[in-house]
Amino acid sequence: MAEVRAEAGDRKGGLRRNLGFRDLVVYGLLFIAPMAPVGIFGTLDARSHGAVALVYLCATVAMGLTAFSYAQMVRVAPQAGSVFTYARKGLGEGAGLIAGWMALLDYLLIPAVAYLFSGIAMNALVPEVSRWVWTALAVVVTTLLNLWGVRAAARVGFVVLAMEIVVLLVFLVAAVTVLAEDGARRGWLSPLTGDGSLGFSTGAVLGAVSVAVLSYLGFDAIASFAEEVTGGSERVARALLCCLALTGVLFVAQTYLAALLTPVPAAELAADPALQGPAFYDAVDASVGPWLHDLVAASKAVGAAFAALAGQAAAGRLLFAMAREGRLPRVLARTSGGTPRAALLVAAAITLTAAVWAARRDDGLDHLVSVVNIGALVAFTLLHASVVGWFWVRRKDGPPSWWKHLLVPVLGAAVTVAVIAEASRTAQVVGAVWLAGGLAVLVAQRGRRTGPGTGRANGPGTGP
Repeated sequence: MAEVRAEAGDRKGGLRRNLGFRDLVVYGLLFIAPMAPVGIFGTLDARSHGAVALVYLCATVAMGLTAFSYAQMVRVAPQAGSVFTYARKGLGEGAGLIAGWMALLDYLLIPAVAYLFSGIAMNALVPEVSRWVWTALAVVVTTLLNLWGVRAAARVGFVVLAMEIVVLLVFLVAAVTVLAEDGARRGWLSPLTGDGSLGFSTGAVLGAVSVAVLSYLGFDAIASFAEEVTGGSERVARALLCCLALTGVLFVAQTYLAALLTPVPAAELAADPALQGPAFYDAVDASVGPWLHDLVAASKAVGAAFAALAGQAAAGRLLFAMAREGRLPRVLARTSGGTPRAALLVAAAITLTAAVWAARRDDGLDHLVSVVNIGALVAFTLLHASVVGWFWVRRKDGPPSWWKHLLVPVLGAAVTVAVIAEASRTAQVVGAVWLAGGLAVLVAQRGRRTGPGTGRANGPGTGP
């Protein structure tokens, strides 16, 4: 029945089914970026007392719980909208709006951070051009690709992703060669146990996990393309789990090797935050040479822009889905040639404004990074609740499984709530303000949607 409803929604909504399994994995990996830990490696190394690889191992398991819950709900509602659609199915209309609203904060700010990373990297390579100019140019180029169509963007993205993976493999081979010839700067188990300069601390590791989660945000964007994939919801579920597993292996491997090559102990990084940002590059310079530094920087410049491309595409589809259900202006639900161009342009405009504003400020990156994950974490919590709501409370798909539909989502929600509690005060305040805005929209729409003559009949995915 879910597949029949999906096909009916495809005909009504106007999105075209032309993505395969590889395209979905490409979008997920592009959004996450294979070398995402590079920018925050030093921060995590300092916070975890040198156990940075353990941090990514724990973060992979934590996000794996969320990916598993996504896989359960995408089979129930293989439609655009991702967590917005799933929360509506499992928890009701109000929860759906709040989940989509909080996810929007994530989907709009993550591309802005990625565009800013691209602008900073390009400015380092060509300092004559201001970083805000490079940032704006990246937004324009990737927006044009998204307007061209999801299939065309996926093809270009595949080439960029291949380039990023090649650069990562070059780093891995170079690092292993140096370690074999010269040995490690730290103990061989230190990336998992700490380097000894500060002592192992479970609290420090968990605190670092709350930051490392930022590296994974975006894998869930795969679910946003559920109406554009051939082969049904099972393909989307497999792509979600495959993408997270691949990135987890890549993240643990590269941070393990980088930690062994780092000449600066974690205690020194913690004492001097200025050393944290370039810590990965400093390790590469000291052990391999500046040629690899430049190669990684160039890869990050291009890769970050295309990570933003995938994020912008996901944001457009979330806006489209919410508008189609009457939660946002209807103009955003219009499509052209199977592409939600109006929603994409609005997402691009908001992202461009945030990215250029941050690029013109010395503290702009700090402001964006400090709040970027709060919306996603709240949405993830509602996702886990949706699994319990659909399978255990509403019992819509036969007898529920105690471990798939109760244990995993409860553990997943516990992890996301714990990470929210560890987030910065700025992130918590911004999240609370954004949530208040969503609640205000919900209250304003409730009377209009349920009043005499204005009620909207439940359609596929709306729930009772």
